This record gives sequence, structure tokens and C-alpha cells, in this order.
Amino acid sequence: MNLIDTHSHIYVEDYAEDIDSIIESARNNQISHIIMPNIDVDTVPLLNKTASKFPGFCIPLMGLHPTSVTENYKEDLQFLKAEFSKQKYIGVGEIGIDLYWDKSKLKEQEDAFRIQINWAIEYNLPIIIHIRDSFRETMNILSEFDNTKISGIFHSFCGSLEEANEMLIYPNFLFGINGIVTFKNSGLGEVVAKIPIEKIVLETDSPYLTPAPHRGKRNHPTYLHLIAKKLSEIYNLDVETVATITTKNAYQLFGDALEND
Repeated sequence: MNLIDTHSHIYVEDYAEDIDSIIESARNNQISHIIMPNIDVDTVPLLNKTASKFPGFCIPLMGLHPTSVTENYKEDLQFLKAEFSKQKYIGVGEIGIDLYWDKSKLKEQEDAFRIQINWAIEYNLPIIIHIRDSFRETMNILSEFDNTKISGIFHSFCGSLEEANEMLIYPNFLFGINGIVTFKNSGLGEVVAKIPIEKIVLETDSPYLTPAPHRGKRNHPTYLHLIAKKLSEIYNLDVETVATITTKNAYQLFGDALEND
């Protein structure tokens, strides 16, 4: 069995003391790749250090998280785009719109989102989209682009069936499913059951969204097995089949970028 964690922030300070054992545990539990979206300018050194320490296993993406969009976002974006000329990143992320914490920076978030989608088109890379309390705003931005020229993951999907159906209009996008699907009262399983498993990838969003029965503790990639197990129940498939299909989906999205690592 082979699993891919398509979204993990294991480069952050939460893992500074035990990153080696975290990676060893992941390798010993049939995880072949951990994909790491960036957060902001300050996290770039940590991101690159982790990617360099575990080459071909911890694989970086570059982008500006919407909650990190400030009045200086244009300067931050200029700095982050320059990173693409320094080393290999296999996607643009984590990008998007977040109106849960602060609605005052909506216009700046929308502008940053557009700019980074254009990076993805320029470099022919997938995008990792963060959507929180911003479904309509996010979809409005995506509608401005040719949907055959963009690809990526709707990270941490926890929307309604109606929202899922609208997202399915985008042929080259997948749904990132994480520990939320294991939460007792999330109701997410009923929606996920209506999404073809060929559109699903697994993610942990470590150190956040730890799956049951470990909620409240720090998350890590090894818990990906709990998400795969829950999906096996939802789709009435064995865990190995879930692993095979979701891993294939990840390879198809990231293509040679994973194959060559």
C-alpha cells in the first residue's frame, strides 16, 4: 500500500524537536510522499530546509496563504515568486480566500489569489486552494479563468453537495479530504459519498485537523491511515483500494513532479 499526504505543514515549529521521528513513522507506515504547501514569507526557510533534509519525500509548494495577506502582500508576492527561480516547487499553494478570521482584507485576498493563479498558468503547475467562509467569492475568482488551463485541489473540502457539484465543473480539480471526515457530527461523509473517489486525494493538514480518535492532539502524516479507513467505509471499499485510487489521483495531478522525485 502506498499513501500520499497531499497537504501537510510539518516544516513548522511544532515539529522542530521531533521531525526525524515523524518522518520515520510516516515512512514506516507506507507513506511515500508528503506535500508541503507554504504559508508566508517567514516560513520559506523552514519549508526549504525540510524539503532539503528529506529530498523526494517532503516536497514543497510555494504560495501565500490568504490569512497571511496584509497591506504588504504585493511585496510578499514578489519575494515568493522569485523563489520559483531558485529551486523546484511542484505547485502553487496554499492560496485562496479566508473570511473566517477577517473580512477586511477581501479585496487584497482576491487580488493575491488571481496573481497566484496566473503563476500556476505561467509555470503549468496545480494550485492548492484554501476556502473558508468564502465559497462564492472563491468560485467567482475561478470563473474568470479558462477551466482547462487550471488544475489543483480544493483543500480541506467540507462543503455541501451543491457546492461539490459546482466544484465538479472544474475537470482538473480534486477534493482534499482530511480528518474532518472522521468527526462524529461533521456530516461530511454523506457528501463525500456522492463525489466520485476518482476525484479524491488524502491530506492531513498537519498539525491541524487531527482525525478521531486523536482530536485535540497534534496531527501528523501517519494519521493518514485513519482518513483512508474512514473513506473505505464511506465508499464500501477495502483500504488498499482507497489507497491505490487516491494515490493514483495525486500522481495524475502532480505528474512527473512526483514521479521524478
